[in-house]
Amino acid sequence: MTSRKPDEPLARNSRLRLVRPQALATARRAVTTRRTRPAPRPPEGTPPRAELARQARRVLADAVRIARWAAVERGADTAPRTGPAQERAAAALDLTPGQVRAGWDRARLAGLVELHGDTARPGWRLHAWDRDDSAVLRGWVALFDAWSLVHPAPERVAAAAVAEVVEAVPQVLSLLQLSQGPVLVPALLDLLGQRVEELREERCEVPAAEQAPEAADTPAVDGLPALLDWALEGLAAVGALTLDPGTDERHATLTPLGNWAVWVKLEQICVAAQSPAGNIEQSAEDMLRGCARLTPGPARDEYRAWLAARTLSSAVGELLAVARGEDALLRGLAFEALRVVGAPAEAEVRATVAEPPLRPYALLWLAEYEGADPDDAQEVLTREESTWLWVDTAAAVADHGESELLVRHLDSAVQGTVPALLDEVRAIGHPRTVQVLVALAAAHPDPALAKAVRRAAFQVHNGGA
Repeated sequence: MTSRKPDEPLARNSRLRLVRPQALATARRAVTTRRTRPAPRPPEGTPPRAELARQARRVLADAVRIARWAAVERGADTAPRTGPAQERAAAALDLTPGQVRAGWDRARLAGLVELHGDTARPGWRLHAWDRDDSAVLRGWVALFDAWSLVHPAPERVAAAAVAEVVEAVPQVLSLLQLSQGPVLVPALLDLLGQRVEELREERCEVPAAEQAPEAADTPAVDGLPALLDWALEGLAAVGALTLDPGTDERHATLTPLGNWAVWVKLEQICVAAQSPAGNIEQSAEDMLRGCARLTPGPARDEYRAWLAARTLSSAVGELLAVARGEDALLRGLAFEALRVVGAPAEAEVRATVAEPPLRPYALLWLAEYEGADPDDAQEVLTREESTWLWVDTAAAVADHGESELLVRHLDSAVQGTVPALLDEVRAIGHPRTVQVLVALAAAHPDPALAKAVRRAAFQVHNGGA
């Protein structure tokens, strides 16, 4: 804001001096500044990302063909998993109904298609498939994470037994990754059995031999081999490993894609073990409050540590629950943490676009996720959404920041004049408008501007325009 003498009248067309052209990016940085951090380098011998993406495209080739068919045939009842749509897709693509069903499931799990009722729509990854290696790898990792949904579990096995094996499989994958070569299935079976027992001990469960007959269907010695076969076949089905019958014993080997994916997961676990500020055991709200005192780099380390110690679905749900609360600072930090989550959070974040308080944050998240530069992402917002975000960020600054920061935040508004800003702030109906304007009026050193802001707060408080 240009300076003036206290006795000079406030011009109604006073221009706001913007700190930088990307005004909304400046507003977001009033609470937290995002900086890039170099990613850790994968182990020596890992193929380049372009080669990994080529392999991922090969794994998902049928899924992409089916997704593109569904995009062309867009309309009611175009999900080709069953019924007439499946028959049409099989005939058009020269595939069997079973291949269509499997490819369609993979397309959904990899984010290539989105279902809105009975209507299939192409996902953003499908549009970027031929030109964006990162989108391809994200899609494949989403499929890799969902391996247990790709291959049906053995019949007549308790859901608890299946869940135990799914939870124990990362240990098996770690052994395969560290071995850097084939591992005999009996050795994997021994490790799986040990891990399942550890999980039961951690839950203080009664040993299977002492359980009642109806609970005796947990994976004991007889049932575990079948569940291991199921897990290995499921991982092979998504291209993470290969199974070789061998001359004496079957053995499994990670593919380059699988080796790279397991390395990524192990890096996340290492981050969790190093939790710099000790927030791993905290709730999402307490973790974010702790991170509010950190600079951006250490805060992202905490996000990664906290996320790696939880299932992603529950973590995303916790973060969004905090974002729906009343604390605007935590709302912004929750979406910063969701940026660390990346692809697994896409569907949940996309769903929040329909919620007005979260819509601007969700639209910015999606724009950056789809490749937009953070400084340019604000272009996806309407003027009203930008103003809502400005007020929400101002509320965060008013609650947690210093007066000087709130005054500087005024300069980050997208409106060019103070009267225009006040008019639009009054019109959007943000629940914190009055408190923000009162705090701004109290903090601003310009008496005439402070008076105009107080008048606007009074009008909003009394329901005026």
